[in-house]
Amino acid sequence: MSTSKSAAPRGTSSANGLVALLALVQRTAGNLLRWAVVLGRAPRARPPHWSAGAIVTMAATIAAIVASMFFVDTAATEWGRHLPHWLTDAADEITNFGLSGWFLYPLGFILLMLAAVMALSLPRITQGVIAALVARFGFLFVAIAAPSLFVTIVKRLIGRARPYVGTHDDPFAYRPLIWRPEYASMPSGHATTATAAAIAIGAIWPRTRAVMWLYAPVIMFSRVVIIVHHPSDVIAGALVGVVGALMVRRWFAARRLAFCADDLRPYPGPSWQRLKAVARQVVSGTAASANE
Repeated sequence: MSTSKSAAPRGTSSANGLVALLALVQRTAGNLLRWAVVLGRAPRARPPHWSAGAIVTMAATIAAIVASMFFVDTAATEWGRHLPHWLTDAADEITNFGLSGWFLYPLGFILLMLAAVMALSLPRITQGVIAALVARFGFLFVAIAAPSLFVTIVKRLIGRARPYVGTHDDPFAYRPLIWRPEYASMPSGHATTATAAAIAIGAIWPRTRAVMWLYAPVIMFSRVVIIVHHPSDVIAGALVGVVGALMVRRWFAARRLAFCADDLRPYPGPSWQRLKAVARQVVSGTAASANE
């Protein structure tokens, strides 16, 4: 008798836990879907047109890519083959920090946590703070992921050979549509990720720009040092990363998300005091729900 009586509360507790888990998954998925719909909604404002200086800079960068293919790429590969081992070994370690996963996994985790805690039962101010965080971290995620995904596909369609392919470097060796890693040299994915991250993080937190624009060239340089990319590859990747992140910022600004449409400046973020208060409310609300 005592065994059957104690088993009933355990079964009830397990059932309640399963219901709570299903509710959490449903709330998380619903919030993510709702935010995706908001991101895809019609523009509510018109950001300023691209400046003449920006257009000229993009044209000059394209010219630099072409010039590098003719006059720099082969020489850079030969230079890289004669570098000391300590430098190439260091570059081989450093270059791994240009992988998009260093940014996308933490950002994705943060967005999932925000989706899990966002609930209509929270105070409106708390919901507003969470929404502001979602807009900012959502911008970072899309601004880095979109250019990186674009380059991942395009570089395999272009089919440019990497510098180490063959007995000598031929910067004009192409095998389009082959979809093999050794023929996926242009544009550089690491350069795209690094520059997109520099633009995106610098847009949200301007004080980080100096650090981020030191990080990006280091990653780009490392790709040439270990002879997996030509200089023109990393320049092309940088162009895609910069333009892609700027386009995403304009997309968010046009929908009044994270950025002002008039001047593309970021909206002020929540203060630390406000974030602490929201965290306490979320934790107390979660604890109360668990005890029900």
